[in-house]
Amino acid sequence: MKKKQVSEERVRVLVVEDEESFIDALSIGLAREGFDVAIARDGLQAMDLFSKSQFDIVLLDLMLPKMSGLDVCRSIRATSDLPIIIVSAKGEEVDMVLMLEIGADDYVTKPYRLRELVARIRAVLRRRQGHDQIEADEEITLGNIRMDIDARRCFVNDDEIKLRKKEFALLRLLLENPGRVLTREVLIDRVWGSDYVGDTKTLDVHIKRLRTLIEDDPKNPTHITTVRGVGYRYEVTKP
Repeated sequence: MKKKQVSEERVRVLVVEDEESFIDALSIGLAREGFDVAIARDGLQAMDLFSKSQFDIVLLDLMLPKMSGLDVCRSIRATSDLPIIIVSAKGEEVDMVLMLEIGADDYVTKPYRLRELVARIRAVLRRRQGHDQIEADEEITLGNIRMDIDARRCFVNDDEIKLRKKEFALLRLLLENPGRVLTREVLIDRVWGSDYVGDTKTLDVHIKRLRTLIEDDPKNPTHITTVRGVGYRYEVTKP
């Protein structure tokens, strides 16, 4: 399938929201910014519109009638890599972890400023157009971890682990810089792009998941270690 180019002037946004005050504000505000907006007031209507129309991005509330935002996100992600930004009143870290694990691209909490939301939309679209693409045909091996960059596969002790796109990019960057402290700013810039405007806790969530996949004891990591107040480092362990 040919990947279509996104034009900011004609970006089609599916807004999945059941609160009329937010619907009105988003419809008017996004239209003024040059977006084409379609509204779904419950989860089932969102899936119906998704199946019948082409969209460039989804703004998805969590608390929806008929079908939850979580289930909508899972259903879309099962068949499509369409960018999804969660828009919800929930802001605890556990929610952010869950959103990332089911495939959301970003997370915005209510109340929010329209300018911030528009910046998030455009940043996600730019990243999806190629800012975070990994193009290589090499293999990286360090200790018990082997990454086949071209095939986008990763192995720990010869057992394959499943990594999402950002997890793969993050682990690759760490492995390419063994023993070197990489600041949070560098990691976010290299993996999420210099235009990323989201919550920096996203990095911590991804590091936490990587540790569960590659560490013997994720709570006491020996590979991906934290350099407090600075960033993270991939430790080179001697045989």
